[in-house]
Amino acid sequence: MQKILFLCAALSIAAVIMICLFVFIEGYPIIQKVGFFNFVFGQEWSPSQGLYGILPMIAGTFTTTLGALVLGVPLSIFTAIFLVEYAPKKVKKLINPAIELLAGIPSVIYGLFGMTMVVPIIREFQKACFGIKQSQIQSGYSILAASVILSIMISPTIINITSDALKSVEHDLKEGSLALGATDWQTTWHIILPTAKSGIIAGVVLGMGRAIGETMAVIMVAGNTVGFPKSIFSPVRSLTGNIAIEMAYAAAGDHMQALFGTGIVLFILIMVINVFALRIYEKGVKVK
Repeated sequence: MQKILFLCAALSIAAVIMICLFVFIEGYPIIQKVGFFNFVFGQEWSPSQGLYGILPMIAGTFTTTLGALVLGVPLSIFTAIFLVEYAPKKVKKLINPAIELLAGIPSVIYGLFGMTMVVPIIREFQKACFGIKQSQIQSGYSILAASVILSIMISPTIINITSDALKSVEHDLKEGSLALGATDWQTTWHIILPTAKSGIIAGVVLGMGRAIGETMAVIMVAGNTVGFPKSIFSPVRSLTGNIAIEMAYAAAGDHMQALFGTGIVLFILIMVINVFALRIYEKGVKVK
């Protein structure tokens, strides 16, 4: 039985290694041909002209991710605080399944929600607040739309890890603070949150990795325009979106290799984020 379990673990590791090797073997030739700095920091993406610069897609990925963190992190952390410290049992039984359901909804459903609800609201918001004429209004497919959808998608990850971090705080610390006359909120803000800081940061970083790696929902609401964003209402294209959109019609050769090269950059980025988050979590949190 021990050998069988070891084989299962070894197969998981082998699968990851094979995927890594496949992506690197397919994508490395174009990076070597174009040059790493020209590929990563190039500002033009035009496969028909032999231009393979992915910096606009990197900018699109990071702007949508940053927007998702700005919108989603405060809401997720305060939700976790409420569930752990203040929510009655009946409320927990109602909210916890809803959070798990959010984690299980397919990304295409989030994309449909964004297209039919979020994008029209953003379009009307531009018209009402900025006085833009109907002919000048952008489509609504933008950084803001992608950020709103991603903030919802990353919330289960941040809420669950933050909840574990808050639960791991020694109960004696809370009792000591209350015994000295602090209120429940003062205890939460000045004692529990600082103590659980490492776990909370790990949750945020993992949520960021989730946002960077999202594909379908971002494709459906971000606008998919290759270029540097000028505002939160600008359409952008992410790294994952670039691969998904162009893989279907990319001819064999440099174009296909460039998409695999984009996958290499994305793969390294997400691996670094995940390792960093797990290291923080392991150092700062010991779940009981």
